[in-house]
Amino acid sequence: MHMTISEKAEVLIEALPYIQRYNDKILVIKYGGSAMTDDTLKSSVMRDIVLLAQIGIKVVLVHGGGPEITETFNRMNIKSGFINGLRKTDKDAVEVVQMVLAGKVSKSLVNIIGNMGGVAISLSGVDARLFEAKTISEELGYVGNITKVNAKPVLDLLQMGYIPVISSVGCDSDGNIYNINADMAAAKLASELKAYSLISMTDTKGIMKDQKDESSLIREVTPSQAEELINCGIVSGGMIPKVNCCMEAVRQGVNQVFIIDGRVPHAILIEVLSDEGIGTMFKM
Repeated sequence: MHMTISEKAEVLIEALPYIQRYNDKILVIKYGGSAMTDDTLKSSVMRDIVLLAQIGIKVVLVHGGGPEITETFNRMNIKSGFINGLRKTDKDAVEVVQMVLAGKVSKSLVNIIGNMGGVAISLSGVDARLFEAKTISEELGYVGNITKVNAKPVLDLLQMGYIPVISSVGCDSDGNIYNINADMAAAKLASELKAYSLISMTDTKGIMKDQKDESSLIREVTPSQAEELINCGIVSGGMIPKVNCCMEAVRQGVNQVFIIDGRVPHAILIEVLSDEGIGTMFKM
């Protein structure tokens, strides 16, 4: 379907109030799911991020890299299981997690953004003690809860016009490294930065009343409504920690938080720059 020139103009006109609203505001994007593993989607997301940065939005990209970690563990014969959706991580494993996330994944994203005409710099949660953490439980090992966010390096990079690309590892005062859930990292950072928006990219349309029926998407929820959805089992499994992070960010002053389907090409642009929007929005 080819758009006429006037239809293209209409799209740009529709985007204008959103461009004005977001100008000079901080937008934190949590990047994960299929959008990270599918090369075509990955390029599309990075191009969208460069576009948002070019129109004056201060974009911060926070990523995990579960599939890459699993693949590297298998290659190195490192055994690892999951407890309640969190990966058990011993001392050897956490070094590999750091290597994969802060080394391989972060640098490849910075490289793609550069090839698209953007300027990005990668930070891990260890750099300038961005994410201070402590262990969640003995059982999980070096899986951390964030105890403190030191956002100054991120603000400095934004001020200088860079796109910060942040990998979800943290550290403590004893020099231990922790694997940190990327949703938690993005939510805590967005709160600390007083971001205008947080967008979490996942492999689902958002919160649905009926998981089997995509037309039952819930377009807008408050934190208390979201809590109710968890209590009555509509939000379950791996969505619970995601939704908890979104609720927390809204309660901590992030203006609006979205869970969007990263499998949809240009999902971020549709959410940020159009009347339609996609996914579920959390708002007070």
